[in-house]
Amino acid sequence: MTSADGLVVRTVAGAVRGREEGGLTVFRGIPFAEPPVGEARFGAPRPAPAWEGTREAYAFGPPPPQESGFQGRTGTLDVPAGAAGDDWLTVNVWTPEADPAARRPVMVWIYGGAYKLGHSGSPGYDARHLARAGDLVVVTFNYRVGIEGFASIDGAPANRGLLDQVAALEWVRDNIAAFGGDPGQVTVFGESAGAGSVASLLAMPRARGLFRRAIAQSVPRTFFSDELARDIAAEIAEEAGLPPTAAALSAVAPRQLTAAGEALGARMGKYEDRWGQAAPTVTPFSPVVDGEVLPCTPWEALAAGAARDVELMAGHNRDEFQLFLVLGGQLDKIGEDRVEWALRTFAPGPDGARAYRAAYPDATPSALYARVQTDWLFNMPSLRLAEAQVAGGGRAHVYELTWPAPGYGGVLGACHGLDIPLLFGTYEADLGQLLFAGSGVPPEARALTVRFQTSWTAFARTGEPGWPAYEVPGAGAGGGGGRLTQVLDAEPEVRPYPEEVSRRLWEGHEFRALPLLR
Repeated sequence: MTSADGLVVRTVAGAVRGREEGGLTVFRGIPFAEPPVGEARFGAPRPAPAWEGTREAYAFGPPPPQESGFQGRTGTLDVPAGAAGDDWLTVNVWTPEADPAARRPVMVWIYGGAYKLGHSGSPGYDARHLARAGDLVVVTFNYRVGIEGFASIDGAPANRGLLDQVAALEWVRDNIAAFGGDPGQVTVFGESAGAGSVASLLAMPRARGLFRRAIAQSVPRTFFSDELARDIAAEIAEEAGLPPTAAALSAVAPRQLTAAGEALGARMGKYEDRWGQAAPTVTPFSPVVDGEVLPCTPWEALAAGAARDVELMAGHNRDEFQLFLVLGGQLDKIGEDRVEWALRTFAPGPDGARAYRAAYPDATPSALYARVQTDWLFNMPSLRLAEAQVAGGGRAHVYELTWPAPGYGGVLGACHGLDIPLLFGTYEADLGQLLFAGSGVPPEARALTVRFQTSWTAFARTGEPGWPAYEVPGAGAGGGGGRLTQVLDAEPEVRPYPEEVSRRLWEGHEFRALPLLR
């Protein structure tokens, strides 16, 4: 129904009014769950209460409580400010036509941010270009991050942030037809922690049937065992001077409690003897393999066939870790002692350090330091997710972004997060401001945006992004072994997986939940 003030759509909980914006109708800040405060604090999400009349859906909902951002010596990644309030769990919809008969494919974006930052109102996630390019419906939403969403504490379910994501997808199932979307043609897509969330949803029994396709961009390695997660949560609670229970932590206001997680993150490196590979990541939050919400890691679940009926696209950027080197002011300042530590900590197997040096004999210390952490944290987990899907009888497509970001004189390379402004076309927002700083937007970037948007929306519509499915020798029916990969550069091409040297180093390594060492 159209009114003088905009289009009105009726959801299960009540009517909402959106705004016409450049050929689309946009609805912002629609509650999909009850505010998780008071008695609902640290609980699983509850359905949003119904409302009378028509709710104006003009503004993004407030971001969930979180840290201020990543502070580096050469730059800052701040979280854009949002509205104040407790109604964190909201969705936003961009639709070309809010007609139930339209039945357009739906893409649902899950933001990243190390499981401790992020919200759907960030300008970098403005979905108008993507919705127009694909003539489809795009949904974004908030979910709890940090202590509220991922700390494993007594008296609360694990992985509350993931449960929020399931609740948002249930909202899409129940309501998206009224906005012109097809609830049977839903694709979830996300980057970094958002990709880890996508991988988690593929492994979660509670998420089955809520989406047909999935796109995982730079899947993080970090999945915690229940023992590790509880030990980390105990340290966070001690930082706040409280026991690690929902009842005790509920006494501290949500936006004040974030300081405890931030303080621990700053000194996590001191816990390496206890937390192992999790300690250097400076984030005390990740999905937890608790045996209930998340029964096992995504790699184990997919290899066992848990998502064989879901079409998957997974990929990564060639130089993921370069972003953190530059932001931390460490570029070209890595000595042999740091390289040896990184190889000893992250390279696979007892002979991993020697094997990496032999495989990359001409790499500088900084390059080798970044290479092993790129491989451990993002590239190999992303590739292996696709390989697990194929091994489990499913279908997967693989890509790698190799075009270098022009900002900072090109030293960032094809770094972590570069795919976000290229996909959304938001070059001057959020991380795009850093990646394109001082360079403008070159024609290659705009051409890559067209390529990203065409491939991503085609996959959401048909399951075919425009290049062949990835095949592993001997895996699944008809596995031919081509390992064909879409390489996204100034001159895109399809060829066998480009990072074959690293792939062979990690062959046979199993990605299990990170353990508590002592």
